[in-house]
Amino acid sequence: MTAETVISLAENGVWTVFLVAGPLLVVALLLGFGVAIFQATTQIQEQTLAFIPKILGVLAALVIFGPWMLQMLTDFTYQILSNLTEYTR
Repeated sequence: MTAETVISLAENGVWTVFLVAGPLLVVALLLGFGVAIFQATTQIQEQTLAFIPKILGVLAALVIFGPWMLQMLTDFTYQILSNLTEYTR
């Protein structure tokens, strides 16, 4: 296996991780930012107030984006396994 092959596999793996984790992280970031603004304006400093909306939002995003995320992961896995003979040279 050449260095270019290893770098290409690593690059594809990193991009797949970014694409799969991205929607959940963006939802958690936006909800956390919204709750932080709400807490700052109302001066409510309850720790669970920031935790519960993020959990519910990430769960909803997982339900919405889950099939797409699974498809991305299965495509990447299929690509790796279908070219397995090429990596042994």
